Amino acid sequence: MTLAIIGGTGLTQIDDLEIIDRIKLQTPYGEPSADYLRAELNGTKLLFLARHGNPHRIPPHKINYRANIWGLKQLGADSIIGVAAVGGVSAAMTPGHIAIPDQIIDYSYGREHTFFDGEQDHVTHIDFSYPYTQSLRERLIAAAALAGVAITATGAYACTQGPRLETAAEIARLAKDGCDLVGMTGMPEAALAKELDMAYANISVVANWGAGLAAGEISMAEIEKNLETGMRKAISLLNAVVSAQA
Repeated sequence: MTLAIIGGTGLTQIDDLEIIDRIKLQTPYGEPSADYLRAELNGTKLLFLARHGNPHRIPPHKINYRANIWGLKQLGADSIIGVAAVGGVSAAMTPGHIAIPDQIIDYSYGREHTFFDGEQDHVTHIDFSYPYTQSLRERLIAAAALAGVAITATGAYACTQGPRLETAAEIARLAKDGCDLVGMTGMPEAALAKELDMAYANISVVANWGAGLAAGEISMAEIEKNLETGMRKAISLLNAVVSAQA
């Protein structure tokens, strides 16, 4: 299995990652977010891509998800772990916590969201009943136990458009819809990986409570503080995953 890691907000690089090569790739879908890094982590070769670019510059609705996923496939990846900063909606999703979601509700719009865009000989559909690959989720859950990282092993990820944060009324609606987490990059990334027959799972790092769930407004300073804590846990989890694979 050739693993790729897509790093989100707060994870444009991993300190222990030994970079072997930087690959600039043009795709039929345009330019990816950044150079692909062919690298080694704890003795395991993998690919790494900064979803928002490095430095962090591309907002969620402007990410070229098709180019990012197509490029990883071309470079030999067959499984992807996407790391993402999210807001907490349900009670268990406290700031700094880690969740491994098992479902998605997509509220985004206007994004190039499929490789099957009408240029094929016939209409193509994918079964997206279970958007995350269970075997890869199980690897993450097992690695969390080995690393001593407390996680929530299920959850529904709401993907909103961004780049603004949600209103308190929108968060209340998401909670009624059954969402546990809210982020801006979960889709179409998961669906595109599925279209290319790539295993895909997500590590959600809770950076803040959703709007209206805590006193006052959400501050960027609060998000950055919680991300620092949460991303340390996410990196420990990633280290455990690749060590188990080696």
